[in-house]
Amino acid sequence: MSDVRHVLVLPDRDAAQEAAEALVDRFGVDEEPRMVRDALAGEDDAEDAQWLLVLADENEELDPAALDEFAAEWDGWREEP
Repeated sequence: MSDVRHVLVLPDRDAAQEAAEALVDRFGVDEEPRMVRDALAGEDDAEDAQWLLVLADENEELDPAALDEFAAEWDGWREEP
């Protein structure tokens, strides 16, 4: 087992919630992704926050390219490790 994690960066909370639900259905992840608010440096306004979905991939079963395409559906991207 490894400690591989994928981080998807999404533009807002709604996109993150929709993507989190779709991840379970599309990729069959066992564990629901963790949502984290990522405020941009110097910004206090919630409208200026990105949201992160953190996915555990202990068995390294998730395809990074497929996750890139998936995040792009919500105008997001996958952070490179």
